[in-house]
Amino acid sequence: MLDRLSRGDEVVVWKLDRLGRSTRHLLELLDGFKDRGIKFRSLRDGIVMDPDTEFGGAMAHAMVTIISAFAQLERDQLSERTKAGMAVAAENGRKAGRRQVTASHDKVRRARELKGQGLRPADIGKVIGASRATVYRYLTLTEDDPL
Repeated sequence: MLDRLSRGDEVVVWKLDRLGRSTRHLLELLDGFKDRGIKFRSLRDGIVMDPDTEFGGAMAHAMVTIISAFAQLERDQLSERTKAGMAVAAENGRKAGRRQVTASHDKVRRARELKGQGLRPADIGKVIGASRATVYRYLTLTEDDPL
């Protein structure tokens, strides 16, 4: 997308933190948009930046910086908590993450039974307590391909 943008185009994102990986990266992107005459809009954050007008000037830039900094803080804290949780699990002799599901798992076998009886994946999910998407994964699971 970045390579195809030209003067007068507008980049629209749902939320500001979806555009950049870090505050620095986001600000570099937005400065590049401004230099190239590209408009920017973040729907959820209510930020509009238009380099051809004064709309979205210094105040919008300040808001972008603040919102982006808090988003980066949130990402960093999530990463720290995840690493700490994995370390605690390892110390207690447990494996962190999802349990491995194989074709011999009870829910997989039950899903296949119900499919054989003609039930739809949505109905199978209600019976076994799984989402429709999970049921589809269960039904396509092979012995050599654990989830």
